[in-house]
Amino acid sequence: MKYTFTTIISAIALLTGAAFAADKANKHAAKTKHEAGTEPKATSPKGAKVYIILPKDGKTVKKKFAVKFGLKGMGIAPAGIKFPNTGHHHLIIDGAKFDMDLPLQASDQIRHFGAGQTEAIIELPPGKHTLQLVLGDHLHRPHDPPVISETITVTVEE
Repeated sequence: MKYTFTTIISAIALLTGAAFAADKANKHAAKTKHEAGTEPKATSPKGAKVYIILPKDGKTVKKKFAVKFGLKGMGIAPAGIKFPNTGHHHLIIDGAKFDMDLPLQASDQIRHFGAGQTEAIIELPPGKHTLQLVLGDHLHRPHDPPVISETITVTVEE
């Protein structure tokens, strides 16, 4: 397959930009609760909505399955990028508890998508599980007012 010089340079630029955004998001995730507490929470516009596109509520899925995130009325920006009316996704699994005033702490039950991902492949053990999305600001905090999806239930097959 032949590639032009422009195609190769475009691909390198795209990959470099994605790597830079991911690196910046990872470095930013290291901010402490104290640092996040010194800045007002980001606001969300009226009518903003986050939702799970896939899987559908009540579906049976395999151990590894795709989750696709939807967002209306706002945009996506990686963690650490402060821009009005934007945020990044956090997937809450099995009703994990979190403080609405603090950064969401990454764990097995609170998955961060700070590079601006809008879908992911996740793996869960067999059984019933709940999934919910929370849009976080540049410091991983829920917006004011919070942008949170409805909770869906999936069954992971053996």
